[in-house]
Amino acid sequence: MKQPEKAPWYYLILLILAGESVFILPFVLQRVFRPTVLKVFELDNVSLGLCFSVYGFVALISYLLGGPLADKYQPRKLIAIALWMTALGGLLFATFPDYLMLQILYGFWGFTTIFLFWSPMIKATRVWGGQNSQGKAFGFLDGGRGLVGALFGTLGVLVFAHFMSADLEVASLQESRFAFRYVILTSSGIVAVVGVLVWLFMKLPEHQEKEIVVDRITTSQIKEVLRLPSVLLLMIIILCAYVGYKITDIFSLYAQDVMLLDEVGSAEVGTFLLFARPVVGVFIGIVADRSRPSLFLFIGFVIALIGSLLFASAMVANVSYFIFLFSIMIVALGVYAIRSLYFAVMQSGKIPLVLTGTAVGLISLVGYTPDIFAGPAMGYLLDASPGLEGHRHVFWMLALFSFIGGIAAFRYLQLYGKQFNDNSKKS
Repeated sequence: MKQPEKAPWYYLILLILAGESVFILPFVLQRVFRPTVLKVFELDNVSLGLCFSVYGFVALISYLLGGPLADKYQPRKLIAIALWMTALGGLLFATFPDYLMLQILYGFWGFTTIFLFWSPMIKATRVWGGQNSQGKAFGFLDGGRGLVGALFGTLGVLVFAHFMSADLEVASLQESRFAFRYVILTSSGIVAVVGVLVWLFMKLPEHQEKEIVVDRITTSQIKEVLRLPSVLLLMIIILCAYVGYKITDIFSLYAQDVMLLDEVGSAEVGTFLLFARPVVGVFIGIVADRSRPSLFLFIGFVIALIGSLLFASAMVANVSYFIFLFSIMIVALGVYAIRSLYFAVMQSGKIPLVLTGTAVGLISLVGYTPDIFAGPAMGYLLDASPGLEGHRHVFWMLALFSFIGGIAAFRYLQLYGKQFNDNSKKS
């Protein structure tokens, strides 16, 4: 089937806004404000991890069922509905529900952010990238999402600091909840507004919209996708990469537990990490399109392995603040480079555009299982060995998955690196 012509730039900008906004409530606030979230919801690390597990179980089913949905309906409509439903969940989140209701809420978010959203976002990004700009498309998507996340994080810190009247060292539970409620409500409002913008403006010409959908998905088409070696390798690559991404959630906690920073200081570290993501994503996307995305995918795993070993070996403990941030940047460079590129190699892996949603659903079914096990695993390691030792165990976990992912990425490079070059020469 002929590849549709490239969509306009504002199409990608709306995708970027939507792509991070939908995850602000379930993930970004916890990444930036992890110590605060534990306090205001009266949780320990394992309990919060189990909320992520509920999300992961619902997401697992949603990946499988939502993939074909993205090949049947227009991405714009599915994405907008997902944003509105996620924002509604934020209103419940702002009431600081009990633990059972919090788990149900995370299950609800697993449905809204995955079943209705994930595959449509990936497919729409692939459409924007066209024949020759897949690295740029996914690099800009992930980098742009990182920038949006960083801006949300910065805004959240400013809102929290503004409404926190007491000294952070002695703030009561009620005072912390009062300030954090405004962070949640502000985020929910912005997510809803982005949904309106997507519905109104993220449109393609009618002939293009017809080219990227099918009337129905058949069993033979699903089998066709599963037979592709690229699909099986991407399952492993994304699983390992996503463990790395989940582990970046603990950097703000590391800042508090090991570097002994306060709540705002640790949130600023989390926000600094978010600002690294757009820089890495945009840079790696542009560079990869001039070479081979699969090569830079492999290099990303090597860098992530090096960074994880720095933290696992306790070299980043009694160090200056600058060395701490520099060490974070090494991990971020590897993890965010991988994230930017693992869907950018779908085209070189001979995955048909029209079946992108189905392929993404199948790949994600395995690739995003860390949503189920990574949170509880990190929580157990951190709570079983408080302080530096627990964090070291988490980074040994990152090192193991970086090594396995590197092997799978190297195999992908062997199989499809030359194919990408051939396609580039023909275009």
